[in-house]
Amino acid sequence: MSEAAPGLTVDSVTGIDVSLPVAGPGARAYAFLVDWHIRVILALGWFVCGALFYNGRFNVTPPLISDARWFGAVVAPALTIYFLYHHAVELAMRGSTPGKRMAGVRIVARDGGAPSAGALLTRNVFRLVDSLPLCYGVGLITVVLTRDNLRIGDMAAGTLLVFEQAEARLPTPAGDAHRAGRLDAAGAEIVAELLERWSALQPEARVRLARQVLARYGSESGESGDDEAAWRTRLERLARPR
Repeated sequence: MSEAAPGLTVDSVTGIDVSLPVAGPGARAYAFLVDWHIRVILALGWFVCGALFYNGRFNVTPPLISDARWFGAVVAPALTIYFLYHHAVELAMRGSTPGKRMAGVRIVARDGGAPSAGALLTRNVFRLVDSLPLCYGVGLITVVLTRDNLRIGDMAAGTLLVFEQAEARLPTPAGDAHRAGRLDAAGAEIVAELLERWSALQPEARVRLARQVLARYGSESGESGDDEAAWRTRLERLARPR
């Protein structure tokens, strides 16, 4: 059995490396159970409401004679909600679900970016394999045995499940390539990328990185505390052409 990976490091040509801790079996199971309860409730809710509407009275009993309208209006939508829940929700939430958010995890591509629609669909199609023989036996075994805690669907789609509390750090410049108070070309690129990634970083990471950048290249004095907006404003002012 291989050791669990400490995390996925996303390399950056500008030097901002983001470490994404890989989620293990526990976080996966928790997210799945939450989502399973949600989709069961949604599917049952549709079934009950559809049956009441179909029967025209407080009765959810299916008709004694096979009825295509009953299947099309009550059964088929409930089954669709149950089996296509992950497909639809992960596409809409770009690699996340309510269960994943509660577990603090999300799906990413191998490069750390948002997964494509094709990757998400491939990952979910392979749930049929991962769920064998029952209770996601195949998926659980592969998650435990693989270095990056991958199930078959992740292998096929080129995705990972990572924790959202990503740590980020700035590189230590070599030699005297920079001087505090002067924004060179490399510094301008770092500031631009930090601003671009701002919304994807955790609040504490935003403040920490902004403080490091301004300490290295900024010429302004004064502290902004934990006010993210103030730190971003100072970064934008630093990046503004003089």
